[in-house]
Amino acid sequence: MTFESEASCPGCKTSGGISNISFSFRGQDRIREAMHSVFLYHAIKAGLDMGIVNAGQIPIYNDIDPHLRELCETCIFNKRSTATEELLDYAQQLKLNSDQNNDNKERKEEELWRINTTAEERLQYSLVKGIDKYIIDDMEEARKKYSRPLHVIEGPLMNGMSEVGELFGSGKMFLPQVIKSARVMKKAVNYLIPFMEEEKQENLKLLQQQGNTTMTGLDSQSTIVMATVKGDVHDIGKNIVGVVLGCNNYRVIDLGVMTPCDKILKIAKEENADFIGLSGLITPSLDEMIIVAKEMQRLNFNIPLLIGGATTSKQHTAVKIAPRYHNGPVIHVLDASKSVVVCGKLLNKDKKDDYLEEISEDYNDIRDDYYANLKQIRSIAINDARKKRWISQKENFNIIKPTFLGIEIFNNIDIEKLIEYIDWKPFFDAMQIRGKYPNRGYPKLFDCKEVGAQARIVFNDAQKILSNIVTHKIFSIRAVIGFYPCRTLGDDIIIFDPQDSTKQISTLFGLRQQMERDSNVYMCLSDFISSTTIDYIGLFALAIFNVEQEAQRLVQKEIDDYSSIILKLLGDRLAEACAEYLHERVRRELWGYVPNENLTIKDLLSVKYQGIRPAAGYPTQPDHTEKLTIWKLLNVKESIGIELTDSLAMLPPSAVSGLYMAHPESTYFAVGKINEDQ
Repeated sequence: MTFESEASCPGCKTSGGISNISFSFRGQDRIREAMHSVFLYHAIKAGLDMGIVNAGQIPIYNDIDPHLRELCETCIFNKRSTATEELLDYAQQLKLNSDQNNDNKERKEEELWRINTTAEERLQYSLVKGIDKYIIDDMEEARKKYSRPLHVIEGPLMNGMSEVGELFGSGKMFLPQVIKSARVMKKAVNYLIPFMEEEKQENLKLLQQQGNTTMTGLDSQSTIVMATVKGDVHDIGKNIVGVVLGCNNYRVIDLGVMTPCDKILKIAKEENADFIGLSGLITPSLDEMIIVAKEMQRLNFNIPLLIGGATTSKQHTAVKIAPRYHNGPVIHVLDASKSVVVCGKLLNKDKKDDYLEEISEDYNDIRDDYYANLKQIRSIAINDARKKRWISQKENFNIIKPTFLGIEIFNNIDIEKLIEYIDWKPFFDAMQIRGKYPNRGYPKLFDCKEVGAQARIVFNDAQKILSNIVTHKIFSIRAVIGFYPCRTLGDDIIIFDPQDSTKQISTLFGLRQQMERDSNVYMCLSDFISSTTIDYIGLFALAIFNVEQEAQRLVQKEIDDYSSIILKLLGDRLAEACAEYLHERVRRELWGYVPNENLTIKDLLSVKYQGIRPAAGYPTQPDHTEKLTIWKLLNVKESIGIELTDSLAMLPPSAVSGLYMAHPESTYFAVGKINEDQ
């Protein structure tokens, strides 16, 4: 087919979905992967240009069992009339053997890994499997065998973590497993610290007499200084990257959250850092990253600058950050698994130049495409957009007055009531456990052959931590809700005194779409509020307290990064669950505009209810400064203790705030780019 295509259409490229050839062997991965490898081996020779296939699960052609390889080729090329039956028989026998051996193999490994093995072998096994039960005993045995405590770290511990790094890099190990391995590593190293300090003091005088102040061993590792930038309090992703890099023998100096530019660069210089890593979640952090890049250029830094975080992107890094720092590479790192690859290539003298050339070409193309697209984007004047505003088809719908006007505070919200409202998908996304079709989302994820078992382990661990949070009342939850009379004036929403609907007390400023749209309708949040009669709007803020403190305790006192990260993720999930829970109460009772609503949790998470709760800083209202108005109206800081940073991030981080709108046609939309005339 490829020969025919190239012959009849010179210059035409060929591509295809490779997995289609093995679809009838679903669940038989060894068979499928062998078929893919065999097919590609011959198809590429025949001229195939591109194949759509999971590259991480293609065995080397020569490594395939010869009998299986021959059966695959016979079936693919239809060499024998019995080819299909022969391959089916082989697959059935393979499945039977696998089912019989799995349980016995696991039990045997559990029984034998500590028998007739050296301390080094047991340490390496413990690290790879994330088992900390025997780590102190094995460390003591190993310490007595080596002349220096440092040699235990440089030897068996680093050997174990190198295997962890290789397994993770090759996709054979999942992020939660890596974090467990890091927990074991930390406990092992912490056990040695007193012995290392004792050795250090004993040798200090000798080193000074020799005039030698150069440290050896771990101090020779590559160093990365990491920080969440000024004004931002979110650090889960950064912490995960730090754990993964630490597992791969990098010295990680984590400066925490809300870190000013001058502190980042000062520490980087003092520690002779090889990399600087910046993280952020809220959009103002993007501007702060640009400031750091400019300062690195001004101060003549020449080390790589790595950019990461939920709001960051390769495009923003290429267009906005990289041009501000010419002395060294600026690279966007997508997730934790990519951080090791990026750092490794930058440290490899043989690969660095080619890698930087590839990055430079890629970012140049991104910049060219970005500016070319800007020229193609068409917008209309703000006055024209306002003339084409969204108009309700239910202009005369019945406006419902909330059951109270003004502020109501909710203290000590019961966490047990929130658990059923938790959306677990973002939890698994953060842990980088992603299922494959048709088992992508929770709870189908547990049925995914590739990640299901690990997903269930992590979920069960999360349930234990959640149960402990509830039992010991580790978290507290506070919220404030306010309802106000209002009316639209142009793109803005005028807020009136709850006691006097003729007295204006504040204004919520709206942003209207301006990019040319096929619908010829240009939306703004104010469109969902009446301009002719008194309407109503809700405001809210809520937070989960004591998350950061408990997470820090787990890391510092129990040396448990794994539980700390899960606990922080649960804090975020509970904050979102609380927002869902309160919004349901608003609709049914506090505002009561749909008192008979009866939706399932799945319906709620799919936003099938009437009304919206837009948040400042998100696409429907991208202006973070609107939080200031919410904070003033609800007296948020004084009433429930949530603060705003200089960049308007909420503190504590596990917090949600926004508006309540009840219009039956209200919907979420993206404002997109706006012009200066707005």
